[in-house]
Formats: sequence, structure tokens, C-alpha cells
Amino acid sequence: MATKLDKVKQEIKSRILDGTFQPNQKISSESELMKQFAVSRHTVRAAIGELVNKGWLYREQGAGTFCADRSMDSRLMSGSNQKNIAIITTFISEYIFPSIIRGAESYLSKHGYNVSLFSTNNDHSEEKRILEKILTEQFDGVIVEPTKSALSNPNISYYLNLERQQIPYIMINAYYDELEPVSITMNDEKGGYVQTEHLIQLGHTNIVGFFKTDDLQGVKRMKGFIKAHRKFGVPINPNGIVTYDSSGKAAKPVEALARLLSVEQSARPTAIVGYNDELAILMLDVFREKSISVPEDLSLVGFDDSYMGRLTEVKLTTIQHPQSKMGETAAKMIVDMIKEKNSQQRKSPEKVESVVFEPNLILRSSTASLQLKKHVTL
Repeated sequence: MATKLDKVKQEIKSRILDGTFQPNQKISSESELMKQFAVSRHTVRAAIGELVNKGWLYREQGAGTFCADRSMDSRLMSGSNQKNIAIITTFISEYIFPSIIRGAESYLSKHGYNVSLFSTNNDHSEEKRILEKILTEQFDGVIVEPTKSALSNPNISYYLNLERQQIPYIMINAYYDELEPVSITMNDEKGGYVQTEHLIQLGHTNIVGFFKTDDLQGVKRMKGFIKAHRKFGVPINPNGIVTYDSSGKAAKPVEALARLLSVEQSARPTAIVGYNDELAILMLDVFREKSISVPEDLSLVGFDDSYMGRLTEVKLTTIQHPQSKMGETAAKMIVDMIKEKNSQQRKSPEKVESVVFEPNLILRSSTASLQLKKHVTL
């Protein structure tokens, strides 16, 4: 368990790393810090003393304590011959992330960069811890997948401090809109539209969409779902949109699906748009338990074209995600941004711009024409 001394030291370091205290700026007085942390003067002095010894702060006789300019710290410059890139994803070993990471690592290693992998587990506090580590150590650039990108992020100041320290970063899969960063994303809105358009063109009108809405991808895919219904003049079922967040992704969609399937058969949805393949596979388990056949009884569309959707007993119709290509593109772009920053000219004729991949529908066996289904039933 952290002591009061440790907590005071960590909070002062956090204020330095998020830019609250700028280099050579005077920090709060001992009395102010005592009030803020509800600790004794002895604890404050001990914390400041340790941070001075480690190069985070410096004292000026009669003037106070100041934030050190750590960019000039020789201890940070000792590894300057090494080239280091941080890759931050919400998860590392799950779903499509290994393919994205492999694509990035392959390119970066060929260009002499060491890669450090970090996972936020889709948690803002873990994202904060990782960003503090990156700002503390020496990294030339950062590739990051935002955590819960559709929500207000408490760590924006850390990204602004990356900018102040001229550490390039690229966001993948989504981005924090307020930062307007260089990013590599899917056209998720169009992807949601294409998923839904496919089902409507097969004759389905009672379609339910499941969307994770604490990330930007899910919000945009839901927007595409709604747009497709409007485009084709198909009213959305009052229960036709199911939303959930990351913490409930394993339970809430399955519970909602069970309710939708518990009504009389004539009122059941005939097709489902899934937020991603991972969710679609969860749904296949529910269908199996309830003896519902896909696509004979119900059509299902996934998103991401993950390996999981190709290994199931019913091969998923899905939207292709670039995965490895996205990782490789992110790696190339971050290297270009580092070169641009290090260029003596400073004004590069080829400024790095954001990239958006367009969706491509992969047709497999999880969708079928509603008219064909009716014909077979008769």
C-alpha cells in the first residue's frame, strides 16, 4: 500500500507529466501542498527532497522550488542512440490486435526501432499510467489506440504534453476528437451503412443493430445503421438498436438478444447487425442453444473480418478490417513524422496526413435472402 510520502511524490510527478507544472515554473508552496494533500510539512519536504535528488525539481535559495527541464537531463539523453516507439492498444493478445501489432512491429524493426507494447485494458487510469511512463522515459514516437474514445477523456493534458515535448503520436482505430490528431481509421459510419444495406437488399426489414457506444467506432457504425434505414425508407424497430459499453460487452448484448428471441416468431428480428465479429460469435452460441439456424432462421453480419469469423461453423459475412495493413501504415507514418521533426528544414513538403480505410463487405454464409427463407418455409 502506498504511503503518504509516495502519494505526494506521485501527484507532483503527475502534475509535471500532464503539463500542470511547466519547465522552470515555480510549484506550489509547502503550505499549499500540505493543505492539498492533508499531510504534514515533514512529508511535503521529504517528497520535494526526493524529487529534487531525482531531477524532477530544483530549488533556488530564497525563491522556492521549480519544475526541472527534464529534456536537458543528461540521464534521459544517455540512451539517445536508441530509437524507441511505444505502441498502446486497449488490448494486446485479443481479437484483431495481434495482427495490427505485428504489422507495425515488422515495419519498425526493419527501420531500426525498438518497440515497447502497452495495454490500457480499455481503462483510463491505466492509460494515464502508461502515458506517464512514456513521458518519463525516452520515446521517439507513439502509436496509440484511444481508450473509450466516445467518452470525455481525463488524460487529454498528457497528449498535449506530448505535443509540447514534440513527441509525435498517431491514433489508430479511433481518435480523441478534441485533439484532431493524425489518425488511421476505418470509415466506420460507411461500414455500418454497408452492413445494413446488405441485409435490406436481401429483403430484411426487421433488423436489430448491436453497438458498443463508449468507443467512436460503435457510435459511427450505429449512425451508418440508421442512415441505411432512412435511405431505403425502412422504419427501425422500436427495439431495433441495442447499446452497451465495454464493461457489459459479455453479458448485456446476450441478455438483450435472449429477450428479442423470446417473443412470438412473427415478431422476432430476421437479421442482426453486429458491432464486431467477437459479438457475432457470442450470438452464434445463443442461436445454437435456442436451435435457431443461421442464415435459415436469421441472418447475421459481423465487422472486422477476424480469424474468429472464419473458424466458426457458420462463416461470417462481415466488413473487412485492414488489421496488419493498418499497423504497417501507422508505423510508416510515425517514422515519417519523426523524420519530419528531426529535419533541419522543419518545413517538410510532404506533411503526414490522416488515413481512412474504406469498408469492403466479405460475403460468406451467415446471410441469406428473406424471400428465399420464406420460400423454403412454405
